[in-house]
Amino acid sequence: MRIRIIIAAFGALPAVLFCLQTRAETVEKSETTMNDGPGSIPLVDISGDERRHVVIAQGTPDIYQGHPTTALMPDGRTIFAVWSVGHGGPAGPMARSDDGGLTWARLDNRLPEGYKAHINCPSIYRIVAPDGKERLWVFSACAGGKGLPPFMPRIVSEDSGATWREMEPLGDAFKCVMTFSSVIRLRDNSYLGMYHRRCGQGDKSLQVMQTTTCDGGLTWSEPVIAADVPGKLACEPFAFRSPDGAELCCLMRENTHKGRSLVMFSRDEGTTWSEPANTAWGLTGDRHMGVYTADGRLVIAFRDKALESPTLGHFVAWIGKYEDIRPGKPGQCRVKLLHSHAGGDCGYPGMELLPDGTIIATTYIKHRPGAEKHSVVCARFKISEIDAMLKSQGKSSKP
Repeated sequence: MRIRIIIAAFGALPAVLFCLQTRAETVEKSETTMNDGPGSIPLVDISGDERRHVVIAQGTPDIYQGHPTTALMPDGRTIFAVWSVGHGGPAGPMARSDDGGLTWARLDNRLPEGYKAHINCPSIYRIVAPDGKERLWVFSACAGGKGLPPFMPRIVSEDSGATWREMEPLGDAFKCVMTFSSVIRLRDNSYLGMYHRRCGQGDKSLQVMQTTTCDGGLTWSEPVIAADVPGKLACEPFAFRSPDGAELCCLMRENTHKGRSLVMFSRDEGTTWSEPANTAWGLTGDRHMGVYTADGRLVIAFRDKALESPTLGHFVAWIGKYEDIRPGKPGQCRVKLLHSHAGGDCGYPGMELLPDGTIIATTYIKHRPGAEKHSVVCARFKISEIDAMLKSQGKSSKP
C-alpha cells in the first residue's frame, strides 16, 4: 500500500489514519464492483432534441472553437464563458449571458490585448477573498508558445466582469499541461486550486498538483503533488465537497484509457488524500465537472471514455448520489447530452445550476455533420425531466 501524504503543521496524525482506513475500504469495495459495465446503469438520450441546444460560438470550416469553461454569478442568471480558438490553441474569446444562458454576447474586444497570446484551455473562476472582495479570474496554461513560459498567465475583473486587466503570470513553479481544472472554497475561506503537469517525457508521466490562495487569487502557495499514480496517468482533477461538508472528493481522468477513471478523498481540506482508486464504470471519462441538484443528487458531465460504452466519445452526464462514489455503485443513470460528429473530440464542460433547476452543460463539440469545425454549445435540461424519461422507459426514476 502506497500512501502519499502532504503533512501540515497541524492535525497530521488523524488525517493519516483516515487515509489508511479509507484506502483499505475503497480497495475492498471497488474490487467487488469491478464487474459493472454498460448494462449496470440506465441510459437516457436527449442529444437529438435541438430545442435544448444553445450555440455560444459557432464553428466554421476555418475556425475551431474549443475547450470552454463557465462561471455563474450570484444573481443566478449571469454566466461567463471562455474558450480557446483551435484545439488547445490561443485564448481570446469570452461571452456573457444575462438571461441564464439563453442568449450570449461576445466580450472579446473588452479584454486586455495580451490575453489573445494566452494559450491552451482557459478556465474562469469566481473567487471571494476573506475580506469579501469578489474577483473573476481567467487562467490559461502558458503564454510563450505551447508548453513554454510564462506559465499560468491570467486576467482579472474586480467589478463583476465589466472591466478586465492583465496580471503577472503565476510563474515557473506552475508549469502545467493545462491550468486549474478545479478551484474549490475551503472552510477557512481560502481556495484550493488543482491542475496537472508532466513530470517526464511527453505524457508518459503525469502528476496532479494543488496550491492554495488566501487572498482571493492574488497569490498562490508553492504547488505540491496531490496524486502520482504508478502505471496510471491521472490528470484533469475535479474536486467537490460532500453534502455534509466534511469531505472533499476528487475525480480524475485516467489518460491511458485502459480502465476506469480515478477518485480520491480528503477529510482535512486537501492536506492529505486517500490513494486514488478506480471509479465505477459509469463515471469513466475525461474532464469531469458537476453540480448538486436541489434534492442532493450529483450531475457530473464529461467526455465518455468507458470501455464498451454505447455512447463512447460523446458528451454525457452521470447522475447519482455522493454515497455511490466511494463503493463504486453504478449510480441512477447516464444521460447522452450531445452527439459528437468528430469521434471523441468533445467535453471539457462548464456545469451550472440555475435557480429554477435548469442545468446548463457547456462543451466544445462538432455538433452536426458537415464541413464546420467544433462549436461551443450548451445542453439544457432539468433533473425532473430525466426522472420522467426513466419512468417512461419503465426504469426506476428514484436515485
